[in-house]
Amino acid sequence: MIQFSKVNKWYGDYHALVDIDETIAKGEVVVVCGPSGSGKSTLIRTVNRLEDIASGTITLDGEDIHRRGVDVNKLRSRIGFVFQQFNLFPHLTVLQNCTLAPITIGGARPAQAHEKAMALLERVGLAHKANAWPSELSGGQQQRVAIARALATEPPLMLFDEPTSALDPEMVGEVLQVMRDLVRDGMTLVVVTHEMGFARDVAHRVLFMDQGRILERASPDEFFNHPQHPRARQFLADIRSPFARVSP
Repeated sequence: MIQFSKVNKWYGDYHALVDIDETIAKGEVVVVCGPSGSGKSTLIRTVNRLEDIASGTITLDGEDIHRRGVDVNKLRSRIGFVFQQFNLFPHLTVLQNCTLAPITIGGARPAQAHEKAMALLERVGLAHKANAWPSELSGGQQQRVAIARALATEPPLMLFDEPTSALDPEMVGEVLQVMRDLVRDGMTLVVVTHEMGFARDVAHRVLFMDQGRILERASPDEFFNHPQHPRARQFLADIRSPFARVSP
């Protein structure tokens, strides 16, 4: 479904993505992990053109999505994106957040979009909040609405950029459960996350990044039990013993 070929990205003099070569298959669940600043979020933001690339190609279903002339709105309607900070429109109700893209971009009739949105809100357990404002919801509820909104255009691909990192710990589980439901439905997911339990239980593959490079790609079992790259081994050791390297 997604093919990265020699993709490079700079921010000024900083080389954020370095010669990325990777393939993500249809129906695959890929977790991208690594230390802060490793290029994880930049990588997935290039897939829906939130970030441009300096060189290389990214294809989605065989289409070069960074070529000149691509209809970016049409592209993004095929890619659900869930942000770390929810990014719901505060001046729209929950229902309006979920119907906006299908109506304005997808050309859906309002009644049709309303019916679809209510079904999605039911799916994430929030149909009773359809007329609420985002400010009236908890963080976990806002993120579940954000997932429903991302699904409203029926995208074949979902991207998640640290979807639980802004949540209180007790809210993380409700969001991860919705994501697990998507996995059971056979959706293609690329997830940037620090939730290693989710990666271990749900992912088909784990990509480990550092300094803009993919240093390791492996099954969850191989990655967590037999990491090959020294930087991956150190990363996992730090997660398992977060205070081990702190001086007294």
